[in-house]
Amino acid sequence: MENIKTYIQENKNRFINELIELLKIPSVSADSAYSQDVIDTSEAVKASLEKVGCDRVEICETDGYPIVYGEKIIDPNLPTVLVYGHYDVQPPDPMELWTSPPFEPVIKKTEIHPEGAIFARGACDDKGQMYMHVKAVEYMITNSCLPCNVKFMIEGEEEVGSVNLKTFVENNTEKLKNDVILISDTGMISNQQPSITTGLRGLSYVEVEITGPNRDLHSGLYGGAVANPINILSKMIASLHDENNRITIPGFYDKVEELSLEERTEMAKAPFDIEDYKKALDLNDVYGEEGYVTNERNAIRPTLDVNGIWGGYTGQGAKTVIPSKAFAKISMRLVPNQDWEEITELFTKHFTNIAPAAVTVKITPHHGGQGYVTPIDSIGYKAANMAYTETFGIPAIPVRSGGSIPIVALFEKELKSKTILMGFGLDSDAIHSPNEHFGIFNYLKGIETIPLFYKYFVELSK
Repeated sequence: MENIKTYIQENKNRFINELIELLKIPSVSADSAYSQDVIDTSEAVKASLEKVGCDRVEICETDGYPIVYGEKIIDPNLPTVLVYGHYDVQPPDPMELWTSPPFEPVIKKTEIHPEGAIFARGACDDKGQMYMHVKAVEYMITNSCLPCNVKFMIEGEEEVGSVNLKTFVENNTEKLKNDVILISDTGMISNQQPSITTGLRGLSYVEVEITGPNRDLHSGLYGGAVANPINILSKMIASLHDENNRITIPGFYDKVEELSLEERTEMAKAPFDIEDYKKALDLNDVYGEEGYVTNERNAIRPTLDVNGIWGGYTGQGAKTVIPSKAFAKISMRLVPNQDWEEITELFTKHFTNIAPAAVTVKITPHHGGQGYVTPIDSIGYKAANMAYTETFGIPAIPVRSGGSIPIVALFEKELKSKTILMGFGLDSDAIHSPNEHFGIFNYLKGIETIPLFYKYFVELSK
C-alpha cells in the first residue's frame, strides 16, 4: 500500500466529482415526494460497487427502500470486513438558511477547511463517508492489495429508523457473516487529532398529540374557560426537567450507567475548548444537567429534547384562536443499559398521567434503538488506531458519541461481531442542519486511512 497517497492524488478530482454527482440526487427517505430519488440513489450505489470491482452486487428489496449489497471474496479462509453505510439523507429544511442549494453541491473554503469543503445535504452524513469506503476498496482492488474479503451493506432508511434493516439482517446472517463491521457515520475530534468512537447513545423517538375542544375556538368567547392545548402541552413539556435539568420521568435513570471517576478523567483528556465551543455556536453560556461538564452531557448522559412543536395559527398576521390540537416531536438519547422500548413505555405512562382532565393525550412511538459500547482492547480497535496513527502521525483518542446508530447493537446481537466506528467528519460539519458540508481533506484522508485498517486487521488476526 506504499503508493496509496500517489493514487489518491492522481484520482483526486475524479473522487470528488463522483461524490458530487451522488450528492445531487435528493435521497430524502422521510418524504415520499423523493421516493424515486431514493431508488435512483440505490441504483447509483450499486453501479459504483460494480465499477470498483465487487464480484457480486445486488439490490435487495425490503418493505421500504432497498438495501444495496456487494462483496469481493478473494479467499473464504481470510477474514471478512463488512462495511455498513446509508445512502438516504435528512430533509434539507429550512431551505432559506442554506447559503447554496442543498442538492447543488459546491466547494467552498472555510477557516476549518482551507482546502475546501463540499456543501450539500448528505455530504458528511453519510454519502461522503460511505463513499470513502467504495474508493478505498477501489484502490485495493486496482492495486491488487486487498488483504481480505469485503462485503458492503448500504441501506436507504437510516434517517427514518432503519425500520426494515432488522428483518433483512435476521434473514441474511449467512450472507452477512463477517469478522468485523466497519462504519463511518461518526466524527473525529479535529483534523489534527483523530479519534475513534467507542460508545453510542440509544434513542427513543415519540410524537405527542394534545386535544382539547373538538374544533378551533374564538379566543375571546372561549378564552379562560376552555383548556388551550398549546398552553397545556408547553406546561407538560416544561415539567419534564427539574431545576437541575434532570429528567423527571419516574424510573428514567434506574438503569443509567454511571462511569467511574477514572473513566471520566480519561475522557477529559480529549482536547476541548469551552470558549471555542460557545463561539462556534454563538452561545453566551452552555446549559445542561448539573454535575457534568459539556463533553459528558452530550455523550455519557441521557437527554430529552423537543425536536419540533406546532399547533394553532402560524401564518402571517393574527388569528385569535384557541386551537383544537397541539403537537410535539420528542427524542430521548439513552446511554448503555437503558432499553429504548422500556423508556418509551415510561415516557408514555408519565406524560399521560400529568395531563389535566381537560385534554386527551395520544402518543405515537416512531423509532428507537439501543446504546452501544465497543472495547478498546479488540483487534478491530487496535487496527483502526494503527491506521489513524500512520496517516495522522498521532494515535487516536477513544471517545463516546452523543449520537445514535441503533443498528450497531442489532449487528452484534445477530451477526456476533464487533463494530468499529471510523468517522472522519467534524462537529462543525452541520449534519442534519442547513449548510451541511464535508472537508476535502477529511474525504481524501478517509480513503487513505481505511485500506490501512484492512492491512492491520489481517495482520493482527493471524
